[in-house]
Amino acid sequence: MTCGPDLPGFGASDVPPGVVDADGMLPVLADMLQALFPLQTVRLVGFSFGGMTAGMLAAAYPHLVQQLVVVGAPGIGLTNKHPFRLKGWRHLPEPREQLRNHVFNLGELMLHDHSVIDRNTVALHVANVQRDQLPRRRISSTDVLVRALAQVECPVAAIYGGCDALYPGTLDEVERLMAAHARHWQGMQRIAGAGHWVQYESPAAFHAALLPLLAA
Repeated sequence: MTCGPDLPGFGASDVPPGVVDADGMLPVLADMLQALFPLQTVRLVGFSFGGMTAGMLAAAYPHLVQQLVVVGAPGIGLTNKHPFRLKGWRHLPEPREQLRNHVFNLGELMLHDHSVIDRNTVALHVANVQRDQLPRRRISSTDVLVRALAQVECPVAAIYGGCDALYPGTLDEVERLMAAHARHWQGMQRIAGAGHWVQYESPAAFHAALLPLLAA
């Protein structure tokens, strides 16, 4: 399994001119894949915003993608059922205040088991969000992923934490929508007791779900 670079606007990658959301970065990602893997198709595994973006990329550039696995992805169109409310931190001048809100947000959205929220977890989360240059996910609250799946030609699978805060009590509906729209549906796997950041919270169970999919 090969890992790719950060999405544009995340990590150490700059935001391309004019890009404000996932749909604007698709041509950049397509060019990147063709440069990195010439004359090859790839298996895309995308987490959260990255999973939604991967689904849109597979729909727009079907000749590039051999398989799609979305992990904890938004874009299903069920955001009116989200019970969580995150706390802002960018406006706070005091680092300790920012840190308190980061810890709160980890427990509210990212992780189901709050005992996982230790010093290293917080540090990793803070490093991730501080380098996020696209904080406004406007199309994430739509059904853009579900609509994209209807155009995806390759096999599609999904992995979600069983306690993902994005879809509390509605994963059956998420699975139904994906299965109804994907042309070659490989099913959804749920990791019991894990939250949204499923691959971090339950890495062994996540890999046990993912690796057979990629080997199929």
